[in-house]
Amino acid sequence: MTAPAQTDEKPTDATLTRRERERLARRRAMLDAARAVFAEKGYTEATLEGIAQRAEFGKGTLYNYFEGGKEEILFAIFDELYEEMAALITASFAPEHVEGQPLRAVFQGFVARALTFFMQHQDLFLIAMKEAHRLTFSEDRDKMAYFMEQRERLVRALVTPLKAAMDRGDVRRLPPHAVAHLILGNINGLQMHMTLQSCAQPSPEGEVLRSVDRAAAFLTTMLFDGLSTAPATPAADTDSTIHTHATS
Repeated sequence: MTAPAQTDEKPTDATLTRRERERLARRRAMLDAARAVFAEKGYTEATLEGIAQRAEFGKGTLYNYFEGGKEEILFAIFDELYEEMAALITASFAPEHVEGQPLRAVFQGFVARALTFFMQHQDLFLIAMKEAHRLTFSEDRDKMAYFMEQRERLVRALVTPLKAAMDRGDVRRLPPHAVAHLILGNINGLQMHMTLQSCAQPSPEGEVLRSVDRAAAFLTTMLFDGLSTAPATPAADTDSTIHTHATS
């Protein structure tokens, strides 16, 4: 199956006919049913029959909406998850959240929202992570490009507030694209640790990874303050070195 193309333009209810609205409602019911079945059984064990039964449609009706079957349904769900995550990033740095607030507090709030969103959809994100890792290094270039584009979609959403923060002087002027990748990579890593901790025996060492608020505060401290207790290297020296290597 060719991975679906992305578009930011969506029809509104006012522009749709009744038949189109009914079709979208049926598609929505199918995707909701598939989310539930995938979360319960995992992608491998889930069947179209099970999804159709949960959605209260015939299996043939599912094929009318998703010709690619179970895999096409899965990618439609991935589309929604990534879209929701991109919207979360944008909303977290919207003026009503940023105005009058220190950037550190705004960032910590964003991390907490991202971790909460992940935990709410943990089963589906684990499927997405497994498929992304498997397909990114596969011979299927379409699917590999799909996951790379989805990653870039989130990076672009984060680059915008990062550039604004750099322009205001709230953070050091570093390559925003690289900073966005680093932030999202750290959040993904923290998500995986929280998932593993939820399956392990409780231990004092893992306590910081069991609470969304504590985990968000921990990651914010690491990214804003780092590990060193020594005086910070002058920003002009390190920043110029980074930019020199980035452009060489």
